[in-house]
Amino acid sequence: MFQFDRRLLQHFDWVMLLMVLLVGGMALINLYSSSHIPDRGASSIFFKQLLFFAAGLVIILMVLTQEYQKVAKFGYVLYGVILLLLAYTLLFVKAISGSQRWIDLGFFNLQPSEPAKLALILVLASCYANLDVPNGYRLRDLIKPGLLVACPFVLIAKQPDLGTALICIIVFVSLTLYVRLRWSTLVILSATALGGAFAGWKFLLKEYQRKRIETFLNPEADIMNHGYQIMQSKIAVGSGKIFGKGFLEGTQGHLQFLPEKHTDFAFAVWAEEWGFAGSVFFLSCYFFMIVWGINVAMSAKDKCGSILAFGCTMLIFWQAVINLCMIMGFLPVVGVPLPMFSYGGSSLLTNMAAVGLIMSVRMRSFPTTTASS
Repeated sequence: MFQFDRRLLQHFDWVMLLMVLLVGGMALINLYSSSHIPDRGASSIFFKQLLFFAAGLVIILMVLTQEYQKVAKFGYVLYGVILLLLAYTLLFVKAISGSQRWIDLGFFNLQPSEPAKLALILVLASCYANLDVPNGYRLRDLIKPGLLVACPFVLIAKQPDLGTALICIIVFVSLTLYVRLRWSTLVILSATALGGAFAGWKFLLKEYQRKRIETFLNPEADIMNHGYQIMQSKIAVGSGKIFGKGFLEGTQGHLQFLPEKHTDFAFAVWAEEWGFAGSVFFLSCYFFMIVWGINVAMSAKDKCGSILAFGCTMLIFWQAVINLCMIMGFLPVVGVPLPMFSYGGSSLLTNMAAVGLIMSVRMRSFPTTTASS
């Protein structure tokens, strides 16, 4: 038996749910096309993603029944479990294509680095909400949050999964700027970040990771190897023109020219088949979802809810920005999926749980009374 205020239903966030259904529906249509088997129809991965999407809707409803403050406190437990799972992948999981990222659960391959991003947001929201610094955060105030982000960052980077590790850093920076820093702290951290980027390039990045960045700067120099993905993605996006080639008619994807067409480069398939018009509609849904999430954060009734909603919104925003810029050749290929659009159960369930938290914060931004359910 749990406590649930029936009047929360009066403030149910139908707008966010509609955006999730629209984006999820377009994702399933796109996956059906990109993985379509001639003369047989839908592939097995389409039905898997459909099942994951249904499970994601259930997770949203489960999250909505809980007070987000309690969920944030539970974040430390989830954070600890995720760290153990990340350590387990490094020690005991067999490498696939040079990476140790997935734990085989039999019915599902769990990628712990995906829920790690949400667990990080939960612990940072709880940490910042309990630390009130009226004049802005000092360096010493950031020691605990810094340690909280450093642990998953190191474990994820070791897999290696630089894209996901960088998402953890970017979300941390976004949340830290949101809660307000002193100018002196901001200057010191900026200088440290520049020095860290230089050191990372010289001593930490692996050879293939440097090659990706060099290819991004000049993809034509290695067009048949590392530059192939970027060039084929640009061709797919550009060939869609105004209204696209039509559903199931994309040549880049169906003739196997476009690699990773159902995961990292899923949007390239969409742009080719639905063109500029379809891409604008899709991006408009995404943009509205982000703006709505920021509005929820700004109107939250307490600091914890505000930070939590903002963090979840930034998680979706930055993944989307990096993936879309990667597809269009504005950023190196770093393996960041498009939230709720690219194929992948761990990513989909994590992002839908994040949406559930945003909806929970909005529903509880109104005065209510508690009644037994």
